[in-house]
Amino acid sequence: MTLAVNLSSRAAGMPSSPIRRLAPLASAARAAGKTVYGLNIGQPDIPTPREVLDRLRSFRQDNVPYGPSEGLPEMLDVLHAYYRGLGLDVERSHLFVTTGGSEAILFVLASVSDPGDEVLAFEPFYTNYAGFSGLLGVRLVPVTTDPSTGYHLPPRAVIEARLSERTRAILICSPNNPTGTVYTAEELDLLADICRDRGLFLIADEVYREFTYDGRAHRSALSLPGLDDRVVVVDSLSKRLSVCGIRVGCIVTRNRDLLSAVLRCGQARLCPPTLGQYAALAMADVPASYMQRVVREYQARRDTIFEALTSTPGVALRRPEGAFYVCACLPVDDAARFAEFLLQDFDLNGETVMIAPADGFYATPGLGRHEARLAYVLEVEALHRAMRAFSAALQAYPGRT
Repeated sequence: MTLAVNLSSRAAGMPSSPIRRLAPLASAARAAGKTVYGLNIGQPDIPTPREVLDRLRSFRQDNVPYGPSEGLPEMLDVLHAYYRGLGLDVERSHLFVTTGGSEAILFVLASVSDPGDEVLAFEPFYTNYAGFSGLLGVRLVPVTTDPSTGYHLPPRAVIEARLSERTRAILICSPNNPTGTVYTAEELDLLADICRDRGLFLIADEVYREFTYDGRAHRSALSLPGLDDRVVVVDSLSKRLSVCGIRVGCIVTRNRDLLSAVLRCGQARLCPPTLGQYAALAMADVPASYMQRVVREYQARRDTIFEALTSTPGVALRRPEGAFYVCACLPVDDAARFAEFLLQDFDLNGETVMIAPADGFYATPGLGRHEARLAYVLEVEALHRAMRAFSAALQAYPGRT
């Protein structure tokens, strides 16, 4: 008799990505000759700065060696100058280079919480927060935000009602993925007060800090007073430089004990990508005008997709304030089924759209069923065509409500 082998409960409980789980259907649609506009994933189509690509092409060493676990010294220098240029009181010793923002989140969660501990997150949230928490045996406790308020924070009493003796941290993302919300200074002050009063870490995902619109300014959690040993920023170069594939991110914190723990995590994985860091050093040479042009372009795309969605009967949303995502409430029985319909059963003159159903961005069962995240990462003309197909699909969908 052959005994069965079983996977871990951790493996069984890992959620599938709402961003990537429909990829096989999209591949089949393309194989059938359809044009599929990919609005499901935050993959910028903006060209990477020439300075970064030129430096990448200039690599001439005989091999690609390991680097220090905390990152190449030159990379730490460049990141230090970047944060100081933002007016943030950050020392070089407060920085740790990671394999993208994903590893930064994983290392921080592993360092501040034990299995069975809790971390508060405002849903809908970046779906991989749930995946990383599940890997570590940490419970991600959701605090639900309201689409009608633009997914801004609820009152303090609602947040504190979700705290327990096992709560170790509050995790935020601003500008937000998936909602495009930019938290106000007052909202950040509220969270800072809660963390001070309750002895919690504030983990701030600031990957999209440059992407703010209509004159808004991003406020970093690193600027909050009285939280020097409790604020941890996770960051990535992926979006601001259109270099998702070089996998370079970082952790920023003034907490020495936390940095020591993160270093030990980093030693276990050896080092962040040497070649990615080599290319990323050129961020110091990228002119400010590059980011200014990128933000103008994304604001134009934001306006394009917002106007198209608000003119579509039954669709409800608030104008995104930052990042390059919008969450919209759709007049459908199930956004996941509608997303499948788009790829399997619909096209408008050979064109269709790939979206991310929003249920995967919620931890509370049943929420997000009528919402979808759309990433406006295509040029304006392509967005116009994508939105025409999207609107027509909503009219044709048999589960329209």
